[in-house]
Amino acid sequence: MSGDRFSLLIIGGYGTFGGRLARLLGDEPRLRLLVAGRSLEKADDFVADLRTPKDGAEGLGSNNLGAMVQAVAFDRDGDLIEQLTRLRPDLVVDASGPFQTFGKDAYKVVEACIGLGIDYADIADSTGFVAGIGGLDASAKAKGTFALSGLSSLPALSFAALDAMAPHFSRIDNVAAGIAPSPHVRIGLNVVRAIATYAGKPVAVLRNGRPASGRGLIDAMRVTVAPPGVTPLRSRKFLLVDAPDLALLPQNLADLKSSFTGVGTEPQPLQRLLSLAARLVRFRLLLSLLPLSRLLQRASHSFAIGEHRGGMFVRVGGLDHEGRRLTSGWHLIAEGDDGPFIPVIGVEALVRRLLTGVQPENGARPAAGELQLADFEAAFRRFSITSGIRMECEEARLPLYRQILGTAWERLPPAIAAMHAGGARVASGRAQVERGGGLLAGIVARVIGFPPAGEDVPVTVRFAIDGNKEIWTRDFGGKPFRSWQVEGQDRDRHLLTEVFGPFRVLMALMPDGQRLRLVVRGWRFLGIPLPMFLAPGGDTYEEERDGRFCFHVEIGGRLTGLVVRYTGWLAVEG
Repeated sequence: MSGDRFSLLIIGGYGTFGGRLARLLGDEPRLRLLVAGRSLEKADDFVADLRTPKDGAEGLGSNNLGAMVQAVAFDRDGDLIEQLTRLRPDLVVDASGPFQTFGKDAYKVVEACIGLGIDYADIADSTGFVAGIGGLDASAKAKGTFALSGLSSLPALSFAALDAMAPHFSRIDNVAAGIAPSPHVRIGLNVVRAIATYAGKPVAVLRNGRPASGRGLIDAMRVTVAPPGVTPLRSRKFLLVDAPDLALLPQNLADLKSSFTGVGTEPQPLQRLLSLAARLVRFRLLLSLLPLSRLLQRASHSFAIGEHRGGMFVRVGGLDHEGRRLTSGWHLIAEGDDGPFIPVIGVEALVRRLLTGVQPENGARPAAGELQLADFEAAFRRFSITSGIRMECEEARLPLYRQILGTAWERLPPAIAAMHAGGARVASGRAQVERGGGLLAGIVARVIGFPPAGEDVPVTVRFAIDGNKEIWTRDFGGKPFRSWQVEGQDRDRHLLTEVFGPFRVLMALMPDGQRLRLVVRGWRFLGIPLPMFLAPGGDTYEEERDGRFCFHVEIGGRLTGLVVRYTGWLAVEG
């Protein structure tokens, strides 16, 4: 350590990710933080901004800095030994890139660090760079240092999620992972250049247990990113990207038969144009998309349409310990501007562990498996980032609500959990019913069969099971109406689907304290998707009150006004 502080040099320290790492660690008084790049002027400007007060952002770029922060010039193409000797860092973090374009001297920074006995880490996403760092393992061990590559979303976080799910499997057959950035996050040029290097070109994947060639930004899979208990992202296609996981997974999973890593961007029509451009490369109408990197970056900034949310998933398939088919998915959603912090959270966790005396083993290696999922989740709490795991066993399917909620089921109050425990059952109680007064509201209510208005109405709900469906027959004072519920499929995956006559309503299940909220995410009429701004709305939730299951259902819309509102309580009979 340099004096009383741990000295951390961040190469690319004022860039897209290096700057965020500096903001994350700026509150740490035990750090001497060296923000480095080719331009000392830009480094100075960044440090000045880091010290500028920002409302509600203490520790993420305010003037409440505990670290000793210094702007320094660093040129990776210059005299590395001289620069590193002069700056005297304890740890070098390379947050520059793109690592795909480093050429024949790709590891010169790593080699210089090892030669001087300086520890090293990076957030590389280049398959070749991350997988190849093991060639420096012997020299790193001889010098008593560590060099960890790929301490980013892929592969460090993806492998941490995989390791958390692996104990449920006796055999893992397939693994897929993907990142869905928010359309409102300004993607850095280096990220675009990295993707452009392999667009339309062969990408090594595993199919049917054998090495195969996929096509970058052409091969695709559809996924709905949906952490348990959170409103899912819109279903989207993820295009194949060349990520270190594709090389590392077969080395860690002997029975693996298929692998995939992808990116799913919004708006999807723009992604389809990108995939079309990749096909021009595939058919040799273009040599590469690399010369178009700036144009692609500007297009992503100009068409920032959609929800300001990003996400990530890791999906695992195989056999459980009883030989049954099992699928497990880890999902993450980051709200607003929090998503771009995720690629550097692994480095932050490493640094904070080093400050407590927890040292990685010496040697040079990929960072896959270096951190546990709990290390990342602890950092997520500083942000609006939610993650969780879903398990799906084909031969031992859980009750409907428990299946959809995944690990969020554990957050339900007992009375709500008991009501959705599954199986045939009857619940009875009392209710108050209000009806809208409009003509169209009355027509909709009659088509569906909603009950008439009434005070202190006796209500009975009979639950029946038909395969994966739950059939709900509600009786309000002798006026029954029926609907059925099932988990959505394909684009509607992880949503509760409720069918009222010709209408199909798609809802997200969201635990909220003592309540379970049902939030409309789409609707259909005779199978035809309808505009969301016309979707039935209203405050609909279940809650536990004084140990009793209570309900509040409100259905209405812009065209109809209030259709029906019924509130009350139920208790399961028997």
